[in-house]
Amino acid sequence: MDIVEKCFEAETQIRELKDSTLKHMDEFNSRYPQLASTSSGIAAAVKAICKCYRSGGKIMVCGNGGSAADSEHIVGELMKEFILPRTLPPAHIDLMKEVGCEKLAHSLQQGIPAIALTAHTSIATAILNDTDPQVCFAQQVYVYGRPNDLLIALSTSGNSENILNALKVAKAFGLSSIGLSGQKPCLMDEICSISIKVPATQTFKVQEFHLPVYHTICLMAEEELFGQD
Repeated sequence: MDIVEKCFEAETQIRELKDSTLKHMDEFNSRYPQLASTSSGIAAAVKAICKCYRSGGKIMVCGNGGSAADSEHIVGELMKEFILPRTLPPAHIDLMKEVGCEKLAHSLQQGIPAIALTAHTSIATAILNDTDPQVCFAQQVYVYGRPNDLLIALSTSGNSENILNALKVAKAFGLSSIGLSGQKPCLMDEICSISIKVPATQTFKVQEFHLPVYHTICLMAEEELFGQD
């Protein structure tokens, strides 16, 4: 793909989103001009998340160390309101009324189903102890993964073996994947459906850039799915 085709593809990815969604992209580009190169990847990631949600799928997220914390952060933004109210649809409130739980219904929120694979301590340590430490996430993707699901993987190097194994399982079984990594070419680039590379190489700097990227993805997905048309 030449540079003209890449620019056209990037513009198409962004243009197909709602205007209200694109306002978050405009703010992102204004606040973080050094991350402008990630815009098309962010737009593609938002579309993938929306497609997953609308198809009844779920999102799995994984990473190591600081990226493990980021994985749980992402899930927190997806599973409940970020900045928009996500009140239950009337039909769901009616179902809660039928069992005498109307008050509870008004405390619940719509969410994008998401699981942090890093949070399952008992499963993770059992795999680490009983089988192979490098399949900690791959085992979970294999068991949890269903058609229309999506895997988000974070790796500052893009070469972490346990992350690569999870992505390989996702690819083998037809799951889409989003990879967040650093500037250097890496093995994740060859496996992920969507690759978002931030312009940094040192671990802490990559992680610092990952946060505004995934915050923007979550903001845009929320607007696209739960915002007013």
